[in-house]
Amino acid sequence: MDIYQHFRKEEHGFIDQVISWKEQIERSFIPRLTDFLDPREQQIVEMLIGTENDELQLHLFGGGKHSERKRAIIAPFYDVITEDSFNISLLQATYHEKFVSIAHRDVLGAFLSLGMKRKKVGDIFANNGKVQLLVDKDIASYVSMNLTSIKKSSITFEEKSFANLIEQEPIWSETEKIVSSLRLDTILKEIYSISRKDAQALIQKGLVKVNYRTVEDSKFSLREGDMISLRGKGRSKLIAINGQTKKEKIKITTALLQV
Repeated sequence: MDIYQHFRKEEHGFIDQVISWKEQIERSFIPRLTDFLDPREQQIVEMLIGTENDELQLHLFGGGKHSERKRAIIAPFYDVITEDSFNISLLQATYHEKFVSIAHRDVLGAFLSLGMKRKKVGDIFANNGKVQLLVDKDIASYVSMNLTSIKKSSITFEEKSFANLIEQEPIWSETEKIVSSLRLDTILKEIYSISRKDAQALIQKGLVKVNYRTVEDSKFSLREGDMISLRGKGRSKLIAINGQTKKEKIKITTALLQV
């Protein structure tokens, strides 16, 4: 059976990487710690490694119970895996919210401006006068020493224990809908209550992501489980495709993340 038939073409490179990790571990018995993975990448790893593998074990951890971005450890079945095995540091700083407003994108932009790669940072929190970053422990000192300003506001990061991590459990609001197709513009129209013309314009401007990748094709066909994000409007997902109506419309279940 062709394993690639279950995935989109743009995911094939990551699939090859995961298969390579699996084969290396089976040969060398040396565990593999990945960089931070988005939820779709985590899903792919789980599908390819499997949770019932007799020879290997898979663990995911991002710092907290509700972390979205997580690192994966793929290891021989007999290895003992702890939180320390994931090599993650929590960095925290404070700022005067009375004088400056700092958002997630500001923190991420400042981090990337250091020459860091996106995969080296996990979840980011910025609100109520606090900024928190979950980063690869190997770069924590470098980030603390060099990330000293965000939006022209001086800032000093310190390493904290995971007990200090600020988390919010995501709350999804589910809705049953009937649509004419699974095209991206059609689904956006239904989920965000906008016109199809506006949906197409937003897609063409690069403001829409599917599974954390920008999609600029309005005809892009969605699949069950796809995560969608529309800049300024939040995240949603296509939970299920529930068959067709008598008029050959498609019945779907969607969910919108409540902010």
